[in-house]
Amino acid sequence: QVQLVESGGGVVQDGGSLRLSCAPSGRTFSGYTMGWFRQAPGKDREFVAVLMWNGGTTYYADSVKGRFTVAGDNAKNTVYLQMDSLKPEDTAIYYCAARKFLFNRYYSVGAYEYWGQGTQVTVSA
Repeated sequence: QVQLVESGGGVVQDGGSLRLSCAPSGRTFSGYTMGWFRQAPGKDREFVAVLMWNGGTTYYADSVKGRFTVAGDNAKNTVYLQMDSLKPEDTAIYYCAARKFLFNRYYSVGAYEYWGQGTQVTVSA
C-alpha cells in the first residue's frame, strides 16, 4: 500500500506561482509513474502532468504546457509540481497519483492505483 501525502496548495493571484509536493509514505517513488491531476467544481478530474517511472520523461496537458513543471527529488523522496503564470482557470483541487511501471495511458485517471487526498489551488482574478 502506498500513501501519497500532498501539500503546497493555497490562494494566489492571477500570474502568481505555487509549488505542490507529493511524498509517498513508507517507500520510495522510484519505479513509480507519478501523475498530477486536477478537478474543478462540476468538472471531471483531468490530467495535468506526469513524471514517468524511468525518471527522465515528462508529459503535460496542453493547457499547462510551458507554465507547469513536474520534477522528482530522490533525496527527499518527493515529486513536485511547480506552477507558474497561474490563471483563474487553474483553480481546482490538485491530486497526485502513482502506479508502478505505468507506461501507457499515463493521462488516464483509471490507470493509477494510488491517490493523494488532494490540495486546493485557488487563483484569484
